[in-house]
Amino acid sequence: MYHHLATRFGRNSHQISGREALDNEALFRHVPSVFAREAHDSRSERYVYVPTIEIVEGLRREGWFPFFALQSVPRDGTRHGHAKHMLRLRRDDGIGKPEAAEVIIVNSHDGTSAYQMFAGVLRFVCTNSMIAGERFEEVRVPHKGGIQDRIIEGVYTVAEDFPRLIESAETMKDIRLSRDEQQVLAEASLVARYGEEESPVRPDQIIVPRRREDAGQNLWQTFNVIQENLIRGGLDGRRQTADGRIRRSRTRPINGIDQNVGLNRVLWTLAEGMQWLKGV
Repeated sequence: MYHHLATRFGRNSHQISGREALDNEALFRHVPSVFAREAHDSRSERYVYVPTIEIVEGLRREGWFPFFALQSVPRDGTRHGHAKHMLRLRRDDGIGKPEAAEVIIVNSHDGTSAYQMFAGVLRFVCTNSMIAGERFEEVRVPHKGGIQDRIIEGVYTVAEDFPRLIESAETMKDIRLSRDEQQVLAEASLVARYGEEESPVRPDQIIVPRRREDAGQNLWQTFNVIQENLIRGGLDGRRQTADGRIRRSRTRPINGIDQNVGLNRVLWTLAEGMQWLKGV
């Protein structure tokens, strides 16, 4: 059994992560839908079912290992063993590096998701996981036809973007932002998080780092601080009630898979937009 596991059980999801690759015992305990033996009863005969664990085993043979797994908790209890799940896989060769590129796989066995693959980055200092924006490859494989080989090929298609992904991160580290520019990026990020709703927190709150390693004003640090504060939540804020009263609140973490992927990708795109505005 692997050590140094971090688990979290929320109302909407279960997740597990490890400093070492996750074995099947750990995966089965926290994300059982990865091991579903058949598609959900709601699927037709045309639905092509490939267990996610078969993909994981195939990728392990190719040198890719899961270090993070997340499963949604559906309202319909009959879908729990087939629910949407997300895995983050990487090669176990990132020792001594500040970041590692990852392949993110999203799937379900109840028809709520095709196989989806994205490129991402893990920061070892805080185990902060990001997903690259729209400028980077996204692969979708629907549940029909011969899909197993296409999924494995999709992982390598996503991985082709890794050099450009790491280069983008390194470029952001060389871009210094003024306090006003940090505020602008924070304001845009709050709009991405809350949309037309009034944000319960101020822009200056989400650019406050949680650890000294993130203290600084380059674009990479600022982006990471904003991303972590929005994804993990826990910030003290205020909301106005319908009758005009001010109620204290605390921001919630992003636990849903679709919201996690969507917000992560938008935040990366906003950071790249700031990079473009800076003329780099």
